[in-house]
Amino acid sequence: MAKILFAIVLFSFTVAPAESAQQAPVVQTTDVYELVLRDGSRLYGSIEQETDQEVVFRSSAGATLTAKRADIVTLRRVTGRLEDGKFVRSDEHRSRLFFAPTARSLRRGQVSVGVFEFLAPFVQVGVTDRFSIGGGSPLVFGIDEFERPFWITPKLQVFDTGKAQAAVGVLHVFSGAGESAGIGYGVATFGSEDNAITAGAGVAYDGDDQGALFMVGGERRVRSNLKLISENYITKGGNGIVSGGLRFIGGRLSADLALAVPIGLDDLYAFPVVNFMYVFK
Repeated sequence: MAKILFAIVLFSFTVAPAESAQQAPVVQTTDVYELVLRDGSRLYGSIEQETDQEVVFRSSAGATLTAKRADIVTLRRVTGRLEDGKFVRSDEHRSRLFFAPTARSLRRGQVSVGVFEFLAPFVQVGVTDRFSIGGGSPLVFGIDEFERPFWITPKLQVFDTGKAQAAVGVLHVFSGAGESAGIGYGVATFGSEDNAITAGAGVAYDGDDQGALFMVGGERRVRSNLKLISENYITKGGNGIVSGGLRFIGGRLSADLALAVPIGLDDLYAFPVVNFMYVFK
């Protein structure tokens, strides 16, 4: 089963865009601005000069234009980079795969909110550039509000070299009956923001019961607004879940759409994974 999990992740990294095999893109990492004009034009580039009446803007193609303030709908800094003159938006949700955390961290002051499977809203707040904490609760669970469980998710990044990160954290669930359970984990991510492998191990606990859990996942950018993602689990007993799908990357809003298949069971079936996430900066 472990070989199957690693094969799925490695496959997602061999499916590269055709142009990536030809030559490395030219990347520009300076501040990128988005200029939207009243005629519907949308340009990415840098501000050369601005006054109360007009803005001198240099586009990613190298052209310079002067736009009057009255003709500008929006002019704002965007998170991303320019590659070969094209704007590539950052994946602001790179701190997690579908459900599992990566070793990347939210920046200080960032707030990530979303909902898993339409039923489990969550929030995660970057307290520092290394430490974040959040929580959530299912929308539908029981009748009495005091029976509703909730969870907290502290996470600490222990190092970051740019190409490799490591983090530790806890998913701890409190039930309305005063009981609790959770998973303590360590996770490492290797690669870039666009293409990376994440592997982790954790201990699931419920009172005196404990069990080991292993996770391996991957992500690969195939378009400026699209990623392939795989997230897979296996337990010591050989049961687990394999999953794969897509992340649609917007400005601050992103959506995941995937299929997950339990393994180690007598019956074979799949269930959909649908997540929506929004980041406040």
